[in-house]
Amino acid sequence: MLALRDLQKSLLIGGALLGAVFVLGGCSSQLADLTPADAQAHPKEPGTYLPVHDLPPDRDQAVIPPEQRAKIEAELAAARERQAIAAKDAK
Repeated sequence: MLALRDLQKSLLIGGALLGAVFVLGGCSSQLADLTPADAQAHPKEPGTYLPVHDLPPDRDQAVIPPEQRAKIEAELAAARERQAIAAKDAK
C-alpha cells in the first residue's frame, strides 16, 4: 500500500514538473517573431538618436471633427459634474 502511494506521489510530481516545463517553454518565443511586419528597422549605427522631428503622415488632419469633439467634451463635463454631485451626496 505504501509503494502505491509513493508511485502516485512521484507520478503527480512528475506530471507537475512536465506541465511546468510546457508552460515555461511557451514563454520562450522569439521577440523578433512578435514584431509587426511594418515596424521600422533598427538603426545600423548603435548610439544614434531617433529622428524626433519626423512626423507621421497626415499629422495635420484632425482625427475627430470639431463638432463631434465639442459634443464629446460637453458629455464628459456633464458626467464629471454628475460624479462630483454624487460624491458630495455620498459624504
